[in-house]
Amino acid sequence: MDPSNVGERLRALRKQRGATLAELSEETGISVSTLSRLESGGRRPTLELLLPLAKAHQVPLDELVGAPETGDPRVHARPIRRGAVTFVPLSRRPGGMQAFKHILGARYEPTIDLQRHEGYEWFYVLSGRVRLRLGEHDLTLVEGEVAEFDTRTPHAISNPFDQPAELLSLFGPQGERMHVRARTKGAGSRP
Repeated sequence: MDPSNVGERLRALRKQRGATLAELSEETGISVSTLSRLESGGRRPTLELLLPLAKAHQVPLDELVGAPETGDPRVHARPIRRGAVTFVPLSRRPGGMQAFKHILGARYEPTIDLQRHEGYEWFYVLSGRVRLRLGEHDLTLVEGEVAEFDTRTPHAISNPFDQPAELLSLFGPQGERMHVRARTKGAGSRP
């Protein structure tokens, strides 16, 4: 890794975000002088410094250090199985928005209480039906329906039905809202 190229990338990413060194320092816990030396090439980038910077700039570490292209843009997902539920990560980006495919087995009805945590979730029912308990609401969503909610509201998603269900889910750990925009030809709408 060429330290001068990493410094140039760090400076470009910071300026692209419109952040000052002081703001980046507050966000990452790295001193302003260290950040300045990293950007100018006067300090060798270490993994300990690059990891919080990659997270702050919301870019993969290999992009930050200029790793060569692998030539294959596909995400090679490794399913995670937890009982009757399979999670398939569909994104690689650290922090920020995360995309998942969920497969809920038939009659999946966990016996846990409603959960709450920081974040914002959006999900689309690809197939089957799911039960969403959200605060005082108890809803059944079917194929083609969408729900989005602040995950600080007590919630649980289950499948008490006889057929498996599949969901596409986007989750923002810092409470980012999802914005789905459709553009109609000739409507003159702005993206």
